[in-house]
Amino acid sequence: MTREIQIRAFSPPDAVPVRELFIRVNRLLAPARLEEAFERYISRSLAEEIDRLSDYYSSRNGGFWVAVDGDEIVGMFGLEALGEHAMELRRMYVAPAARRRGIARKMLAFAEQECRRRVRLQLQLSTSELQEDALALYRNAGYENVREEIADASSNKTLGGGVRRYHFTKRL
Repeated sequence: MTREIQIRAFSPPDAVPVRELFIRVNRLLAPARLEEAFERYISRSLAEEIDRLSDYYSSRNGGFWVAVDGDEIVGMFGLEALGEHAMELRRMYVAPAARRRGIARKMLAFAEQECRRRVRLQLQLSTSELQEDALALYRNAGYENVREEIADASSNKTLGGGVRRYHFTKRL
């Protein structure tokens, strides 16, 4: 019997499992040719964002949430404001052992509802060619691919390394 997945706001005791989930998922995404680039991306993202989630997202008029199964964190995502009317979905990851259970769909629906609650009726996001399941999820959920790019520069939002990124948006 599977328990109901709950989504709740991030709290300080979640910091270690969220950090571990972020590292694990990104290392699994890394093709051999990009392992070094992924390690740099992971380090930068930890320092600039993941290890200071509450400060990072509150300074961007957003929030961060975790999906929990019992007492285990099985997913995570954040939202940050973009202008006055939109938000950006960030860091949506599901633990590998918990995939194919609808957790990502549930987190996406929660994020959309949170945007509506905040009267920000557009949700934007980006993902890479390395995340085929995420691409399918967003397309199936009605997101429009508005731009593609080959990301050469790295930041806490993109690996760089010549990976194709897809930018999506949806009116809510």
